[in-house]
Amino acid sequence: MTSIIAELSELEHKELQGSGLYNADLAPVAAAERKWRAFSFAALWISMSACIPTYMLASSLIGGGMNWWQAVLTIFLGNLIVLVPMVLNAHAGTKYGIPFPVYCRASFGTKGANIPAVLRALVACGWFGIQAWIGGDAIYRICAVIFHIHLAPAHNFFGITPGQFLCFMFFWGINMFVIYKGIDTIRFLLNIKAPLLIALGLALLGWAYVQAGGFGPMLSQPSAFAAGQPKAGQFWSYFFPALTGMVGFWATLSLNIPDFSRYAVSQKDQALGQALGLPLTMALYSFIGVAVTSATTVIYHETLWNPVDVLTRFKNPGVLIVAMLALVIATLATNIAANVVSPANDFAHLAPQKISFRMGGLITGIIGILMMPWKLIADPNGYIFTWLIAYSALLGPVGGILIADYFVYRRRTFDLKQLYVTDGAYSFTGGVSLTAVIALVAGVLPSIPGFLVNVKLMSATAAPAAVVHLYNYAWFTGFAIAFVLYLALRRMTGAQK
Repeated sequence: MTSIIAELSELEHKELQGSGLYNADLAPVAAAERKWRAFSFAALWISMSACIPTYMLASSLIGGGMNWWQAVLTIFLGNLIVLVPMVLNAHAGTKYGIPFPVYCRASFGTKGANIPAVLRALVACGWFGIQAWIGGDAIYRICAVIFHIHLAPAHNFFGITPGQFLCFMFFWGINMFVIYKGIDTIRFLLNIKAPLLIALGLALLGWAYVQAGGFGPMLSQPSAFAAGQPKAGQFWSYFFPALTGMVGFWATLSLNIPDFSRYAVSQKDQALGQALGLPLTMALYSFIGVAVTSATTVIYHETLWNPVDVLTRFKNPGVLIVAMLALVIATLATNIAANVVSPANDFAHLAPQKISFRMGGLITGIIGILMMPWKLIADPNGYIFTWLIAYSALLGPVGGILIADYFVYRRRTFDLKQLYVTDGAYSFTGGVSLTAVIALVAGVLPSIPGFLVNVKLMSATAAPAAVVHLYNYAWFTGFAIAFVLYLALRRMTGAQK
């Protein structure tokens, strides 16, 4: 990969300041301001991967029937796969210093770029809500210990109690305050977050080792797919959709990685840092989730896949409060870095002259509440098969289009100034690339019948079984179809549509 850095001159920056496609947050980062080395990217991924959703990802596979090594291997393979588009899409950010929404303009058009930007932003809103819910739930459990509150299930339409909602909103408010304070506060949180959550994870692992009587009992739980077990012979029918879900876990970041790689010193730094930081950290932290979840089956005779539920079983109030506070701080840092920075840029792209980074962050937070995140992670199957796979069906085709355009059609060459000009080389048809829109729709369509069956809006017999099963491979089929169709249409229609 070439390490050549392209940038606008000071005169070009001044010329573009009156453009409706330009503002300080979306402008290319100057070469002198790009300071992220390989260690910075490795640290970023270690920090973002060591999070509660990673723990829940692994333990949800245990809940679905896998044994410990099947779950860890599935997660490791999924992250090796998603690392490829991650590094490829990061290339444009490093070379041109542009964020994700601007990167999309070359393939989707100066206005059409709002389509992938909004799709990605809405998924981030869901993740923001999930992380905010996890943090708020931890605060609620701390309050229950301090004030001796009896934890009772909710019996209303929303599925949560007033106390849970108040704690959720309190943690949500802390997130909004950090966004308001800016990037320096976010960087500070990231610096302390990774050690906190890794220490908490290792402490949980040590506790589980002692309570379960060693790793033998913890990891001896058989796979539900083994001979004589309840799901015997069904492993592959579970593995492939699970693998799709693992790819989908970071499908968001595999698109908007330019939001971070625009600060890289070189292509080598971003590629090496990501390769070192992502797959291994995900495997390690997922192993902690798998081991502790397996241990809860031995200790409590039930599978506790949420670490907050595990922590509430601790008898010592001091230990519980310290552990929960560590979880809250760590969750806050992950949420801001992974689920606010990029959608804030995406929403700012809708109206660069009117929506700032802070306003974009507020929009992200509000939508995150409206999506009722506690329902997205209510059970392991819904977490993987409804949430992770469903949005991978949307984002896979976007990734296919971006990589096909940048690496194959344009051969890693943009006219940087034209990306900020409304009637320039990337305006296509009224600012929208019909070629990209058609390829996107074609990539999503095959997954729709399976999604409707999965959420029980359509009978499984209403469509051919082969069509319904395509949903299990949503990211892969969508990526491939959009990649091939985009190139075919682009070569037929040229650069004008």
